Amino acid sequence: MDKNPNSEAIDEISESIPGTIDGISEPCFSFGVISDIQYADLEDGYNFLRTKMRYYRYSLRHLQGAIEEWNEESNHLFFVLQLGDIIDGFNAQYKASEESLKNVLKEFKKLRAPVHHTWGNHEFYNFSRHYLRNSKLNTKFLGDQIAHCPETIPSENYYAYHFVPFPKFRFILLDAYDLSVLGIDQSSPKYQDCMKMLKEKNPNKELNSPQGLSEPQFVQYNGGFSQDQLNWFNAVLTFSDTNQEKVVVVDFFGKSKKDIWNAYINRILWLKGTIRNFPSSSFGR
Repeated sequence: MDKNPNSEAIDEISESIPGTIDGISEPCFSFGVISDIQYADLEDGYNFLRTKMRYYRYSLRHLQGAIEEWNEESNHLFFVLQLGDIIDGFNAQYKASEESLKNVLKEFKKLRAPVHHTWGNHEFYNFSRHYLRNSKLNTKFLGDQIAHCPETIPSENYYAYHFVPFPKFRFILLDAYDLSVLGIDQSSPKYQDCMKMLKEKNPNKELNSPQGLSEPQFVQYNGGFSQDQLNWFNAVLTFSDTNQEKVVVVDFFGKSKKDIWNAYINRILWLKGTIRNFPSSSFGR
């Protein structure tokens, strides 16, 4: 092989390396991802559908192991994404929600990087939206403010924000339970509207059952996005598009958009050319 291959050959080699962007393998930044910790001080048990075993106490050891690994990373870890279901819904039955959350957050304090939290259905099994908004699980203060673009400032009506860990990279955290019957006052108009929507799509007595549904995402443990949040999301994507930023979209459902009540979020993702799927947690420049 030629000791000095030309630039085209270098590009071809670089493009074949997994986890690279634009054909260059040097990472710009690294971050961690963890989801579904679902901690509870309980014996092992099955999930709601009785299809998977859950190791409630042992999950804390997995978190401890992840934090130890992240703290020992040779490359500086910029942040960690905690993708929801931080404690299990069974905690509510045993009035142990706050204590379990305290135990998990105690472990996260050992991490030498900021944590961005998203909210899943198990957060709402344990806490109201009002409680979460005033808890350590609200990391909206870590968000980026674009002063000259007020339409990119999220409303307090939903839990969503965006941040820039490195120039030309923007992460957008979405509230996948903005439309939901979980975690909100049952006397509120929003609850009534969401329950009406859910029952129109799901006639089952057990609203967590998708049995016989043509749109199986319409179950009680799922949720969706309000038009207000989608308009904000579109504004942030437009800003990133204009400024040639790479964008990573983060929410509780991740790639499984079939679980979202209003699937038209896919149309926004399809229309915006800045959205890309990245194969690893290291970003190249």
